[in-house]
Amino acid sequence: MLTKAQEALSLNSCWTMLSIVALFAISPIAAGSSANAAAYTFTEIIVPGASSAVAFGINDAGQIVGSFGDSTGGHGFLDTAGSFTQIDVPGAFGTGASGINDAGQIVGSFSSTPGPITHGFLDTSGSFTQIDVPGAVSTSAFGINDAGQIAGSFGFGNTHGFLDMSGSFTQIDVPGASSTEVHGINNAGEIVGAFSTQSGGSHRFLYSGGTFTNFDIPGAAATNIFGINDVGQIVGYFVTGPTLNDIHGFVADTSGSLTTLDVPGTSAFTEAFGINNAGEIVGLFVLGGGNRAFLATPVAAVPEPATLTLVSISFAVLGIIMRRRAISSKPL
Repeated sequence: MLTKAQEALSLNSCWTMLSIVALFAISPIAAGSSANAAAYTFTEIIVPGASSAVAFGINDAGQIVGSFGDSTGGHGFLDTAGSFTQIDVPGAFGTGASGINDAGQIVGSFSSTPGPITHGFLDTSGSFTQIDVPGAVSTSAFGINDAGQIAGSFGFGNTHGFLDMSGSFTQIDVPGASSTEVHGINNAGEIVGAFSTQSGGSHRFLYSGGTFTNFDIPGAAATNIFGINDVGQIVGYFVTGPTLNDIHGFVADTSGSLTTLDVPGTSAFTEAFGINNAGEIVGLFVLGGGNRAFLATPVAAVPEPATLTLVSISFAVLGIIMRRRAISSKPL
């Protein structure tokens, strides 16, 4: 069984991805080979001047968004073929970017004061629109598709999912659940997320074609999912045992295909957050006590894997432990 501390870590979601804490740097480490190195090439993502970085989303052009820390605090970033743009909501205490569509629209969250209360944002070519679900204490935007539909979560303590279609919000709740989260969305409107009840337990869901289906890795102690592309590939991570070494990233689909993602040479967990239609995956892993950002590219499209050297991050993402049930949606 996982300890409470390990469960809290392994079942983290992006709900409070804005809470970038305890950022510190360590020496770069060269990673060796791994069992799945033949399937993917893992590449470092180094934000200039950053002491830490984590990648959350990637579009079909290969543009990557995420968050980084430096001496001034936490910021979002956009990586376009190695050219980095810092993302800061004007006047924000901290900013984090989590999703990007093929038009280059970016969503994420920011805080106006220290603490866990956040607002969502939409960044269109540097023009920011604040996203707040009506009546919500806190709002966080996670994903955006090419139609501009935005998926995320709102509330504080008792959390709900939402779908924002041009400012019209639909609330997504599991019947009887204490909390529901929505994470990723693709162009078909398929959604991935998670939910919890007072009695505990942990399960994840896929919404597709009007049907909500539980999505758990068979035999895993816990599963968390964050991203989905247009061909139905889903990324996240799963837990197989009581240590950090037992947390693995994965890419899977509804046919039952599953590939484990362990960054070569890692001494602790790998987590996958975003995937595009080319199967390129972004996320983080832990090595030497620090979290590190990565881009995983299928080898069919690239040369053989090279040595991986990454910059470190200590980034806390606090989530809500979810449980299986049928799911319904209702307008706000």
